[in-house]
Amino acid sequence: MVKQSSNMSGVQCLATENIWFDKHCYDEAEKRFYEGVNGPATHQQQVKTAQQQAKGRQPKRQHRNSSSHAGADQELTSRMKSLELENRTLHKVVEDMRATLQKLESRVAVLEKSPTSAAVPCAKAAPVKQVKVENGDDDDDDDIDLFGSDDDDEEAERLKQERVEAYAAKKAKKPVLIAKSSIILDVKPWDDETDMAQLEECVRSVQMDGLLWGASKLVPVGYGIKKLQINCVVEDDKVGTDILEEEITKFEDFVQSVDVAAFNKI
Repeated sequence: MVKQSSNMSGVQCLATENIWFDKHCYDEAEKRFYEGVNGPATHQQQVKTAQQQAKGRQPKRQHRNSSSHAGADQELTSRMKSLELENRTLHKVVEDMRATLQKLESRVAVLEKSPTSAAVPCAKAAPVKQVKVENGDDDDDDDIDLFGSDDDDEEAERLKQERVEAYAAKKAKKPVLIAKSSIILDVKPWDDETDMAQLEECVRSVQMDGLLWGASKLVPVGYGIKKLQINCVVEDDKVGTDILEEEITKFEDFVQSVDVAAFNKI
């Protein structure tokens, strides 16, 4: 009786464990227990004991296998339920999209069937001046001028001509911008004996429309010779450097050459 109760308690303990790491320790303890109860075991008894132990282990293995299968079945069932729930949700979304699409199609069909005048507001027509015609003789009808008169055309033409003339007069009064330039000329004499005062008088004697002479000075050149450096302001449309050089070099007794030292627009 004690043996049976000890066997049952051992089986129950092993059934609660998922992994049996110390199996060899338990086998050795079980062997010693049976040897202490029944005395030293022979070879046949050892074989019988081993068979009994093997028979006792088979239910445990079956129990563990069944429990593992049950866990796998439960996990599979939960996954199937979640997939079914997801499938139902997707079906609902698809149905909502179909309903929305049908509504849009119906609205487009209604808009296509409706006339264009209903969709686009009509433009406001310009007010038409009505001419009230009273009943009377034919002479009164002849007095109505439907196409206007030539007097109106003449008046409009006269006003247009007056405006053109006023614009032309206003434009003529506006001062015209005159382009001017400032020129510095170097007038060189023949030698150091040339009278520079007389040379300057000859240069300033050149007069023309658009020419204004300015300041002057004598600049040493070398070997006692000095050149006349004179400033003038000219209008570009009337006076050029070529004309000035040509007019000044006509005084051959005093002037050897004329050079443009500086030329600036004003």
